[in-house]
Amino acid sequence: QVQLVESGGGLVQAGGSLSLSCAVSGRTFSRYGMGWFRQAPGKEREFVAAITWSGGSTNYADSVKGRFTISRDNAKSTVYLQMNSLKPEDTAVYYCATNRGTYGSMRVSSYDYWGQGTQVTVSS
Repeated sequence: QVQLVESGGGLVQAGGSLSLSCAVSGRTFSRYGMGWFRQAPGKEREFVAAITWSGGSTNYADSVKGRFTISRDNAKSTVYLQMNSLKPEDTAVYYCATNRGTYGSMRVSSYDYWGQGTQVTVSS
């Protein structure tokens, strides 16, 4: 059974930083690309960042480029999202997901397993 467990969310003031982690079990982590998505109340789930199986290539939504960094540790089966210079519009539930293949993708449909989500709230 594949399980993804996110941690690290919380409440932070605008301009602050948070670091999210996502531990994966039940799958050979190093074979798959990983992604982070977020969903704000009343909005669709949107792409945030993705990383290939090796970590050699990353991709970001324009809204977070230059502020967020995705990384992975295949030895620990964990993917990370470092979020700096947070804005109130970053407030959402953040989800990690495993890609169906080795690449990183912006499409929700490219991912087959999802975590339960972790709340990130940025106050102004």
